[in-house]
Amino acid sequence: MDEPSQPSAEPSPQTQTAEALKEIARPEDVLPNVLALLPLEQKPFFPGQVLPLILRTRKWGETLRQAQRLVGVVFTGGVHPDKVQAADFRAMGTVCKIHQIERHGEQLHVVLAGIQRFRIERWVSEARPFRAQVRYFPEINPKETTETKAYTTAIVNIIKELLPLNPMYGEELKMFLNYFGTGEPSRLADFGASLTTADAAEMQEILETVELLPRMEKTLVLLQKEVEVAKAQTEIRRHVESELNQRQREMFLREQLKFIQAELGISKDDRQTEIEAFREKLKGCQIPPQADQRIKQELEKMAVLERGSPEYTVTRNYLDWLCSVPWGVFSEDSLELPTARRILDADHEGLEEVKLRILEFIAVGVMKGKIAGSILLLVGPPGVGKTSLGRSVATALGREFFRFSLGGMQDEAEIKGHRRTYIGAMPGKFIHALRECKTANPLIMLDEIDKIGTSFRGDPASALLEVLDPEQNKDFLDHYLDVRVDLSNVLFICTANQLDSIPAALLDRMETVRLSGYLAAEKVAIARKHLLPRQLTRAGLQRRGQLRIDTAAIRLIAEQYAREAGVRKLEKMLGAIARKAVMKLLKNGAVKKRATKKRATKKPAAAKPALHVTANNLEAYLGKPTFSPQQRIRGVGVVTGLAWTPLGGATLDVEASCTHHFQRGLTLTGQLGEVMKESAEIAYSYVVGNAEKLTVKHAFFEKAMIHLHVPAGATPKDGPSAGITMTSALISLAKNKPIVKSLAMSGEISLTGQVLAVGGIKEKVIAARRMKIRNLLLPQVNYGDYQELPEYVKKGLNANFVATYEQVLAHLF
Repeated sequence: MDEPSQPSAEPSPQTQTAEALKEIARPEDVLPNVLALLPLEQKPFFPGQVLPLILRTRKWGETLRQAQRLVGVVFTGGVHPDKVQAADFRAMGTVCKIHQIERHGEQLHVVLAGIQRFRIERWVSEARPFRAQVRYFPEINPKETTETKAYTTAIVNIIKELLPLNPMYGEELKMFLNYFGTGEPSRLADFGASLTTADAAEMQEILETVELLPRMEKTLVLLQKEVEVAKAQTEIRRHVESELNQRQREMFLREQLKFIQAELGISKDDRQTEIEAFREKLKGCQIPPQADQRIKQELEKMAVLERGSPEYTVTRNYLDWLCSVPWGVFSEDSLELPTARRILDADHEGLEEVKLRILEFIAVGVMKGKIAGSILLLVGPPGVGKTSLGRSVATALGREFFRFSLGGMQDEAEIKGHRRTYIGAMPGKFIHALRECKTANPLIMLDEIDKIGTSFRGDPASALLEVLDPEQNKDFLDHYLDVRVDLSNVLFICTANQLDSIPAALLDRMETVRLSGYLAAEKVAIARKHLLPRQLTRAGLQRRGQLRIDTAAIRLIAEQYAREAGVRKLEKMLGAIARKAVMKLLKNGAVKKRATKKRATKKPAAAKPALHVTANNLEAYLGKPTFSPQQRIRGVGVVTGLAWTPLGGATLDVEASCTHHFQRGLTLTGQLGEVMKESAEIAYSYVVGNAEKLTVKHAFFEKAMIHLHVPAGATPKDGPSAGITMTSALISLAKNKPIVKSLAMSGEISLTGQVLAVGGIKEKVIAARRMKIRNLLLPQVNYGDYQELPEYVKKGLNANFVATYEQVLAHLF
């Protein structure tokens, strides 16, 4: 039976050890009186340690099957596992928990975690599978005494002496201290013994010593011997190194000879050519002192390494990245507000509030003379132009543009790079961006920052805290480069669909700019100026007049095929029309070509539009509309509310009906969330408790079973903005009177009738305009939000602001 230093099975040994030690730290399961036993050929195994084994399936598979979760491991004095007999097992061993079993061909890879000592009392089965009745010796840490403390300190001090002599002990000590510490002398004694290279018999003697103080004394003796052996090995190594000095001197002389030859032009090797290429890259760069010193050290090391050695390749790749960073190289910013305004208007339709905020940001840069130290976060539904806005800002400023998506990123090394000790290590994305842009002040767009993930590899969101903090990113440290890089001149623009999933600490470092959805008129303008020309070019329809789409048809697409806040679906619909048009044009072109051969001498007639898409023939290209024209529900107990969704604003018709008068109560349907359910209960309680004030007959609610429903039932709904809508529906039902036409409302209600603030005012107003609703009821505290809306959004609307529900009631009937 082999005992490799590392198990070959996945996951890594460090992960297996950590997981196994966690299980040791948990309360032990009930240990059985009879244990299945496995032999150890090389040396004993101690409690509190992790042991990887490779066993033969044919020999030991049945033992592991019977063991199930717990198995005993016992030293057999060097006897091969295939020939071991019951008499070869020593008296004491360690009961272990089976942490992992993996089969690889005819071998079983097993990871065991030691729990406590046991002694074999009586054999149950002296043939394979070996089983014995055992007696356990639980690990109990006695009350600390002066003698125990002295032994503990002595063991710790000797282990400290071992660490500089043999760095391999460092990781084992770190793992031990993470899970036990020096406050557990029994575990410390076993751990110290396991560190040594002592004879198996001496280690078995320590395993069989149950009493703590004698065991610590024996461990101390073994550790002292280990220190003496390590010192002797160090002395031997120094002696060997002194013998190699002569050879190194000769190597240095040969290198000097090559250098002299290169200076005289006699010869120049590939290594010297690469070094000169690196120096050439750095010309014109303003390298910080720390980075300059590191580059010089690496160039000196590269000059003495053999080109065939692995370290030469590692050093060369490291230097390549160090010299590719544009140290002190900046592009000149274009700080002209009229130019920036022209570029933003040319690339985007509408979004006046967002454009104004970006122009303010550029204006501050004009006043300061440079643009740096600010991080913008563009928040809005999909397809409203967040990413393209970032590209337009880069164009307006004359900066290089680099974009990468954070969606689904789970490894913090993507942000801060891998350490060079790993094979295939590379810097993080920000160093990649500087290398690709070749300037130290590009515009970097971090897309989908709200969809960043976490895993056992780290938390990328936490790694971004340093990058997106103007006070910290001037000394950004990439793990691969291991030198400070100044990112304070980089302009960061992030995008997100919602703020809920962004950590608060990260959100605090960014300035939020909200992008709402587009109106139908804005969508038509965007399609005319941007989307349709792009789709015609992609479809190869470059000749003018091959395809024409009416404005009415585009408006119909926006309202019945692509009813979303953004324009992504609208562009897909235009692309579908273009593809179908290409098919028809190819068919018509082939027929015309055959027909014109007979009349080649005649002058062709003036070209007419080959295809014309109108609102009447739109279904021939796109099929039946996805959204039928939404009809508002009217009647007693029906009130229209305004809601915010991640895709923009929407209208919701809240319906209230009395199902019977046998028993009073309230039923809620429509997949309402917890917040909306509470709003409905508050509305019901307020109406019943204030029936007289609201001019509602109290007797109606004494026996009425009221059913409150929010269509459509298949769509989940939640949010604190439907309170006054539900209250109005209940009052309309109680009065048996419908509310006025063309009225929609949004606001939360309290038990005292106060109308509370809500969010998403712009999206809700846009939704009302889409449904041609002209009268709105909004909370008084949202008056400022409404006044900030562009005039073209508010045009033709009659918005009334209410602070109490009595004011709402005045507008209902």
